[in-house]
Amino acid sequence: MLPTSLYRLFLWLLLLQGFHLAAQKKVYSFSVIPLGVRGGLDESNLSAYLVAADHTHDFVCLDAGSLHTGIEIAEKNKVFDVPASTVLRNYIKGYLVSHAHLDHVAGLILNSPEDSVKNIYALPFVIHALKDKYFTWQTWANYANEGDSPALNKFHYSYLTEDSSTLIDHTSLSVIPFLLSHSNPGKSTAFLLKSKGDFLLYLGDTGPDAIEKSGQLKNLWQNIAPLVKNKSLKAIFIEVSYPDEQKDSQLFGHLTPHWLMEEMNTLGKLAGVPSMENLPVVITHIKPGHEQKIKMQLHKENKLHLELIYPKQGLLMKF
Repeated sequence: MLPTSLYRLFLWLLLLQGFHLAAQKKVYSFSVIPLGVRGGLDESNLSAYLVAADHTHDFVCLDAGSLHTGIEIAEKNKVFDVPASTVLRNYIKGYLVSHAHLDHVAGLILNSPEDSVKNIYALPFVIHALKDKYFTWQTWANYANEGDSPALNKFHYSYLTEDSSTLIDHTSLSVIPFLLSHSNPGKSTAFLLKSKGDFLLYLGDTGPDAIEKSGQLKNLWQNIAPLVKNKSLKAIFIEVSYPDEQKDSQLFGHLTPHWLMEEMNTLGKLAGVPSMENLPVVITHIKPGHEQKIKMQLHKENKLHLELIYPKQGLLMKF
């Protein structure tokens, strides 16, 4: 039997080890489930990301190119233990749509007959396109609350205001939208989501400022630089559609590895280069057939030592 003094020391060491393990345990702010990650061709795997405050099922869907297939794949991966219809109708509390290109809204439109009452959050130019081009009785059916008569009132258009915060109904999240240039004069949106004191940034399709002749990305970087510096920005979701071989004149409002790193350098100058190290940057919207080359080029050009992440359809991510 151990002497009392040694026994107490043994217990104290166990207690210290417990404190050390607790301190090492990662605390997350956001759960993200990619329902679609590609930038074209495969209609079952197009841009769509479920985001919720961690440990909740109160998701907002960032874009909705693919829905049903992504949910089914997440089910197979044991991310969900309820039917796909329950996820669609009950877990998804609303949609944030960056722009109205088909690869970002097809799932929303096609699944609308089976969906439940909820909000579509977007800047006015996006809602006008949904109202005038998609949810009409000539092309589909008007499941929204505005536009062609009769309006079925399933979806309610919630008009966002640039650079202003909006609470997302039935979640603990809020969002600030920022305008992006997408093949100027085309437009897109970046969404800055907030959960308590932490943030996640999602960008819809965008070209680099230098090619777009725009200052939209610089405005965004100026707004988020303080969040990068104080480590409250948990991740950036941003597209890289083409490899560096794609001519600038043929980018059509998209990024390459070179142009992404140019934009990250701009952010680094605003936030301080050391604060960029290990910042999670999730690469979205890769065009099919270019994945390996884009990964190789990004790795080679990653002088800022970003944590480059490549999302997989139906696999849970935490930040």
